[in-house]
Amino acid sequence: MSEIELTPEKVVAGGEALARDADGRVVLVEGAIPGERVRVEIHNAKKKFARGRIVEVLAASPDRVSPPCPHVAAGCGGCDWQHIEPAAQRRLRRDIVVDALARLGKIDDADGLVAESVALPDANFRTSVRVLMVKGRPAFRKAYSHDPVLIDSCLVAHPLIESLLADAQFDAVKEAEIRCGTRTGERLVIAFPTTRYLSLPDDVVMIGADDIEAGKTAMFAEEAAGRRWRISATSFFQTRADGADALAQLVKDAVPDDAETVVDLYCGVGLFAGTVARKGRKVIAVEGNPAAVRDAKHNLASDDVKVDRADISRWDAVPADVVIADPSRAGLGADVVSHIGATDAGRVIMVACDAAALGRDVRLLTEAGYSLTSATPVDLFPHTSHVEVVAVLDR
Repeated sequence: MSEIELTPEKVVAGGEALARDADGRVVLVEGAIPGERVRVEIHNAKKKFARGRIVEVLAASPDRVSPPCPHVAAGCGGCDWQHIEPAAQRRLRRDIVVDALARLGKIDDADGLVAESVALPDANFRTSVRVLMVKGRPAFRKAYSHDPVLIDSCLVAHPLIESLLADAQFDAVKEAEIRCGTRTGERLVIAFPTTRYLSLPDDVVMIGADDIEAGKTAMFAEEAAGRRWRISATSFFQTRADGADALAQLVKDAVPDDAETVVDLYCGVGLFAGTVARKGRKVIAVEGNPAAVRDAKHNLASDDVKVDRADISRWDAVPADVVIADPSRAGLGADVVSHIGATDAGRVIMVACDAAALGRDVRLLTEAGYSLTSATPVDLFPHTSHVEVVAVLDR
């Protein structure tokens, strides 16, 4: 493998820093910060593109810090940006959003349309983690590897989860997903493959992947956006309650007071549909996950909300004033954008968890006649390059 010296110029979606070698070829560098001089080992080289990892930092950025979590030194790959000062992380995450909207979304004034990031606490926030088990003890994966790193703490995990990482024994379990409601104190563990022989504190609800496959369910509750939400084991919910608060408020603020019909695509357990529901407004919530549909119907039972189970890519569009869409990391794609356009909605509110997918979807929505009005990053995932964005588009 060859080594070269580079000075990265910016970060891009995925968290890598973009540099150019002497021939002008793009090189994406893992772990680098824009402006610093680094020696890089190239591990994936093509004619017009390459990837590399830092061998030596020759001139460090003033934003470079020692990772605050001891497991990073052991190779834990859960947080890819702990080497960057938190305020600089927020700035760089916004830069990623601007770059994606400009480069992939073809937005001319991307920098002027992207707001400053909504900052959230950067420790003890995460309400869901998935861990490997090594002889009953939890481990995360090493960066760029499937190898385990044993852990007994986690900088970003909520204390309700961290206490299980430190003290619980997960005998006979290969992997586990641990979830909690930070404002209810409720905890749920999904064991892979089974809960057989698993012993955890009495307050922890347990279910095995084999139980889920057999049609059984388990759930916990969280409070966010001023309401209580039932969440089943296989239902998605935002990974921190204060983040759900922030996203719900941004979405609520973006729905015009005179909007009579609002469609909430990928509604999950009903967070945004419940937030924007009010007397005299028709809200239609659409979701494909059966467990989440049941949760949404339970959570929204007292609201004027119609919950539909449907594959979003084949959903039959209905006339609407506003469409809210909170897709997975893959984004909307052309089929769903076509359905959104068929609603004739004057406003689309996107809640995106991947900047590159957001850029691609904004491009598709622009081609469908919409224009980007604003984009607000929300720092749901400190110490990583991931960023959530609420984007508003109008036509």
